[in-house]
Amino acid sequence: MPKLFSDPEAIAEDIIGDVGSNLVVGLPLGLGKANHIVNALYARASADPTIKLVFFTALTLEKPKPKNLLERRFIAPVIERLFGGYPDLTYAEPLRKGALPPNIQVIEFFFLAGRWLHVPFAQQHYISANYTHAASYLLARGLNVVTQLVARRIVDGVARYSLSCNTDTTLEMLRARREGRAAFKLVAQVNSELPFMPGQGDLPAEEFSAVLDSPATDFPLFAPPSEPIGDAKYAIGLHAAGLVRDGGSLQIGIGQVGDALAQGLIVRHRDNAQFCGIMKRLSPVAETSPALETASFEAGLYGVSEILTEAFLGLIDAGILKREVDGVVLHGAFFLGPKSFYRALREMTASQIARIQMMPVSFTNELYGDEDAKRRARLDARFINSAMMATLMGAVISDGLEDGQVVSGVGGQYNFVAQAFALRGARSILALEATRQAGGKIRSNVLWRYGHETIPRHLRDVIVTEYGTADLRGKSDADVIAAMLAVADSRFQAELAREAKDAGKLPAHFEIPAAYRENFPERIAAALKPAREAGLLPSFPFGSDFTEVEQRLIPALQILQDAQVTPLRLPGMLWQGLTRSPDAADYDCLARLGLDAPATWPERFYRALVSAALARSRAG
Repeated sequence: MPKLFSDPEAIAEDIIGDVGSNLVVGLPLGLGKANHIVNALYARASADPTIKLVFFTALTLEKPKPKNLLERRFIAPVIERLFGGYPDLTYAEPLRKGALPPNIQVIEFFFLAGRWLHVPFAQQHYISANYTHAASYLLARGLNVVTQLVARRIVDGVARYSLSCNTDTTLEMLRARREGRAAFKLVAQVNSELPFMPGQGDLPAEEFSAVLDSPATDFPLFAPPSEPIGDAKYAIGLHAAGLVRDGGSLQIGIGQVGDALAQGLIVRHRDNAQFCGIMKRLSPVAETSPALETASFEAGLYGVSEILTEAFLGLIDAGILKREVDGVVLHGAFFLGPKSFYRALREMTASQIARIQMMPVSFTNELYGDEDAKRRARLDARFINSAMMATLMGAVISDGLEDGQVVSGVGGQYNFVAQAFALRGARSILALEATRQAGGKIRSNVLWRYGHETIPRHLRDVIVTEYGTADLRGKSDADVIAAMLAVADSRFQAELAREAKDAGKLPAHFEIPAAYRENFPERIAAALKPAREAGLLPSFPFGSDFTEVEQRLIPALQILQDAQVTPLRLPGMLWQGLTRSPDAADYDCLARLGLDAPATWPERFYRALVSAALARSRAG
């Protein structure tokens, strides 16, 4: 049975006493980190240079850090409310500052998106890896400790521990240990908020060498609030929803596109006529594609996804995720989400939670291991993930920049693309917004060329933007380019076409059809407006941890942020704010930011800008 501890320093000393001074410690991706044990090991190695400590992990979670007065006033109460009791990982700040002790290394294979750009040590020690390869890389480095956050349950007077949110790589490493390919200590920290998930991650106490369990080390789970879904992401999600086949299988990536997709599927199922109307308005041509799937879900879907998100629970509640495989409607490998998501999992009945099984990442992301059964289960699979950019010839950029800076990681994206080509009837759908704002300018995310790629063009399949769907599988280069031009923003189409023609990849006489030359944000906003007004496409389809006042503030603050990158817009907003009288709802928003009674010139300046932004956000 494991040794039980209530003090993090004591369990750290026990680990060092058992393993020695050369520690190779695996920390689960994201939510599953045993923060108090990690911090105690870091403190012990910081104080003793004879200890060599390597943390191998992914998704180091950090609380948001506001950058200016408005951000501080908006986000500080949210941070306190949602993350106030969450213990920071003490290695993160010295890692960011390049101040890690020389005897300590932190190695990640997936970054929290954008958070480690231009941090030399993190960038230099990043390992580019498929999620399914991470466990083997850890074992090759001589892994000797795994620390994991767990849920605890007493069954017939005996403690059992659930790996809960992170069965992903830990189950892989436990299998290696059983097979004699690894020797490591599995050390747990109990968390009372973590849902006890049944299945392969439900482990007897004897699998663990030590357990930290104390009210003093219990803490609220890291719970990033859902972000509001704008028109572009809703349009992308709806186009993807029209590609999902009833009776099929579904994988969804994390983020707003996944939430938008799920809400699109719910509208399609519950209000089919409305869904068809939305899709007709979104289509740039009179007739929608014959490949468009619009039927409601009679047979239902089976979910098999690396990440389990709140969107999947919404699909279960809507009666869409109901096709069972061995009594299970959803297999996942890790989860992360808002407080309401964790609460929903904790409050499920035994029969409800039994239909959701957490598995090793090799199960969800690959076909090897009981391949015949997986092929039978994963009918008409749709693997839907987000990307940053794509080239006209179908290569996709999702994890990094052409100068080598890593934004996030490959994760499971390549795995799912490969599965789409290996499974009969399956498709990989990669979603990206057609444009982004950078350096005060609107830039195209559809490019002629780029100096880095995540998914090579020989694996091009389906790419979706807010302007439509580009079906690229099996097409010639010229046909692929034409399809990509049709879903690019019209402000960039002419230059993109010229580059393709100059390279000899597009006929000189080629012209983009007139129907696709109206790809502007205004067309998308107009197409979605009736559904928005009818409440079919809410900004937070699965609820929000933001208050009602905060939800009203978010689009206004986004308008203000966009205006700051084009400073010529600010004087007009300032004048509008100075000359209008805020209504009662506006006063609530201004009070939330401490701007209802401004006492300084900067506060008066910000009050006027926020007032104008609130007016513009209501105007649409």
